Amino acid sequence: MSSRQYIDDFMRGRIIGKIEEGRKITDVAREFDIAHSVVSRLWKSFKTTGMCSRRHEGGRVRSTTPAEDRHIVLSAKRNRSTTAQKVANQFLAASGKQISRKTVARRLRGGGRYARRPVVCVPLTRQHRTARLQWCREHHNWTEQDWACVLFSEESRFSLSSYCRRQLIWCESGTAYRPENIQEKNRYIRHAVSWCGPAS
Repeated sequence: MSSRQYIDDFMRGRIIGKIEEGRKITDVAREFDIAHSVVSRLWKSFKTTGMCSRRHEGGRVRSTTPAEDRHIVLSAKRNRSTTAQKVANQFLAASGKQISRKTVARRLRGGGRYARRPVVCVPLTRQHRTARLQWCREHHNWTEQDWACVLFSEESRFSLSSYCRRQLIWCESGTAYRPENIQEKNRYIRHAVSWCGPAS
């Protein structure tokens, strides 16, 4: 038996070429230090398939084509807040092919899109920005003694809006702060219950 563990495609081509030249399988096996049975199977496979390269098979057959993968990624790009299950349902309606939400998530990851919490910001008007800048300029020279006279409060917030921090969006890595991935919220929809204590 040969000690060779793997025969690459180049070696397979050389073996087939020797046999096509009229050499016997036994002589070729001895020349390349390969078992006679291995060379024989390789020759039979070549006569059957016409190929000398090793076919890489195995694993599950992909349920979607490359074109369908691009369609899935495009669907999530058009509606970033959609869920994987909704994309799967839309894909079923469009193609008649049923896929799971896990398949959708894998295709989106393959397309560079990941489910992330969106960055939330409060929409500020020009007046808001002007007032905040003015306040900062008025207080930037305050000392620790000045701030010691300020009373801070702890607030427990609850929301009356439908916004939920569990909602995710599909976005590419490194794009969290792009405008299309930022969601604005109205700070006045939230209500707070405050508890005031002495300043520390």
